[in-house]
Amino acid sequence: MAYEVDIAKAKEAFGKIMETQIARVEKVKKDTPPTDFTKKRPIVVGVLGGDGIGPVIAKDAIRVLQTVLKDELSTGKISMKIIEGLTIENRAKVLKPIPDDVLAEIRACDVTLKGPTTTPEKGDGWPNIESANVAMRKELDLFANVRPVRIPKQGVDWTFFRENTEDVYANGSLGVMPTPDVGFDFKIISVPGTERIVHMAFQHARKTGKKLVSIVTKANIVKTTDGLFLETAKKVAAQYPDIKWDAWYVDIMSANLVSERRRKDFQVMVLPNMYGDILTDEAAEMQGGVGTAGSANIGNHHGMFEAIHGSAPRMVNEGRAQYADPSSMIRAGGMLLEHIGYKNEADKIGMALDICGQYEHKVVMTGRSTGATGTQFTDYMLDTMKDSKLKARWDAYLMG
Repeated sequence: MAYEVDIAKAKEAFGKIMETQIARVEKVKKDTPPTDFTKKRPIVVGVLGGDGIGPVIAKDAIRVLQTVLKDELSTGKISMKIIEGLTIENRAKVLKPIPDDVLAEIRACDVTLKGPTTTPEKGDGWPNIESANVAMRKELDLFANVRPVRIPKQGVDWTFFRENTEDVYANGSLGVMPTPDVGFDFKIISVPGTERIVHMAFQHARKTGKKLVSIVTKANIVKTTDGLFLETAKKVAAQYPDIKWDAWYVDIMSANLVSERRRKDFQVMVLPNMYGDILTDEAAEMQGGVGTAGSANIGNHHGMFEAIHGSAPRMVNEGRAQYADPSSMIRAGGMLLEHIGYKNEADKIGMALDICGQYEHKVVMTGRSTGATGTQFTDYMLDTMKDSKLKARWDAYLMG
């Protein structure tokens, strides 16, 4: 057989992936109960600028957090730590998605706010290192990617629960090509991994008064892994008789989200990793663009909050980084605040961002010198948040 040796090597690579993933799942089954960060004090908040436009938008997000947490920072209830070194240059130098010293600093924090990072793709000149995001999710077991999208004037109030540590992303840099003409990547779905993300989705629905959880897969085609996700989700759903659930295939759900007739029907969605990545970007674009949406990565003992978009190296290369929209990272900072027990402050940030970005448009960002800088928009947003008439302005926005 012409490719016998190559196929044997591919089998060996697949075997090692299986061993690693089975060991990971066994570890998940033994995990301890989650930390309640609303009650933990003091709390250490790490801030990672990332690369590309990351450090620029991080600067404005830090300003917002420092404003909101002024008293807590002065009393030591909360401390902020700037963590350097999560750049593509530094990661490429050590050939690791997260340098060891940076990972140690991250582990020493309770929660982190993270700017976008560059992920190498084949042929771009960078070494084949794993995504820093994927690596951080695996290292800290940040199994839940939570992305809210809200467009009140259209009756849209969605929260996506994307499983964060499995699916094709779990081994995205470990594919094999047994021949020059054939490539294989690997998809992993587990019962424990699915159970915990689906439980979190239903618990969120119960806590927030939502009445419907939608399970999104492609189980009719990807029968083993997506089928396992769907069957496991159905069993979890049965434990929440007060919450309705339904199941959708990812292709029709992507159409439903843009359908003015159907989009109002959905509330909470839970789905595997890759489908969640795609649908949440689609949903964010409807809200005003990926630059407007924040993202939470939640585990039992750590949390990482980030902008959902990339590092935009083109903006940096063209000298436009100062015009990058900081809204996504600021919104992620609001999600961080809610996670550690400051919901009122988080709500004010959300209202101010919606008013400034979707309603009043007194300061408009275009990504170029034709619009405002991120700092100018943040000034506008902070002034709005401090306004004693914030709620009235919000009500005016809702009434359109």
